[in-house]
Amino acid sequence: MDQLKEKFQEVISSILPMTVLILVLSFILAPFDSDMMISFLGGAAMMIVGMALFLFGADLSMMEVGSRVGSFIVRKRSIVLLVLIGFIVGMFITVAEPDVQVLAGQVADVSQGAVSKGMLTAIVGVGVGIFLVLALLRIVFQVKLIYLMFGGYLLIFILAAFANPDFVPVAFDSGGVTTGPLTVPFILAMGTGITSAIRSGKGGNDSFGMVGLASLGPVLAVMILGVIYR
Repeated sequence: MDQLKEKFQEVISSILPMTVLILVLSFILAPFDSDMMISFLGGAAMMIVGMALFLFGADLSMMEVGSRVGSFIVRKRSIVLLVLIGFIVGMFITVAEPDVQVLAGQVADVSQGAVSKGMLTAIVGVGVGIFLVLALLRIVFQVKLIYLMFGGYLLIFILAAFANPDFVPVAFDSGGVTTGPLTVPFILAMGTGITSAIRSGKGGNDSFGMVGLASLGPVLAVMILGVIYR
C-alpha cells in the first residue's frame, strides 16, 4: 500500500499543476462552459487514478519480468537468442506504448492517410527493436556508449538533409514517444538484469544509456522513410 500511495503522490504532483494552469488560462482567455468544465475535471481525476494504477502495475510486473528476461538471456550464453529476444521485446513493447499510438494516429490524420497509423507504428517498433539489440550487444561486448550515440546522431543529421522536411519533426517526436511509462521500465530492468548476471550481481553503469540508445532507432527509421517519400 505504501508503494501505491507513493505512485498516487507522484502522479498528483505531475498532473495537478498542469490542471490548475489550464483552469487559470481558461478563466482568463477562453472560459469553459459548465459541461466542458465537468468533463475536464472528471477526465483529470480519471487520469490521476489511471496513471497511478498503471505505474504501480508496471513496477510490480514489468520491472520484475524485464530483469528475469535479462538474466535468462545471459544464462543461455547465446548471441542469437539475445538478438532475437531483444528485437522482439523492443518491437512489441513499443507497439504497445500508448504514446506511440497517439503519435501514429495524429500523423495519419495530418497526412490524410499517406502514412497510415499501422505503418508508422511498425516502423517505430522496428527501429526500437534494432537499437535495443545494439544496446544489449554493447553491454556484452563492452563498447563505449559515446561511439554509438555519436555515430547514430551523425547518421540522423545526414539523413535529415535528404529526407522530406515534413518527416524531420515526426522522426524526432518518434524518438520521444518511445520513452513512455511502458517502454522505459522494461528496457531499464532488462538491461539491469543482463549487467547484474554478467557482473555477478553488480549492475554497475552498463545499463545506463539503454533508453537513449534505443530511442535513436525510431528517429533513424522515420528519417529513412522520409528519404523514401521524398
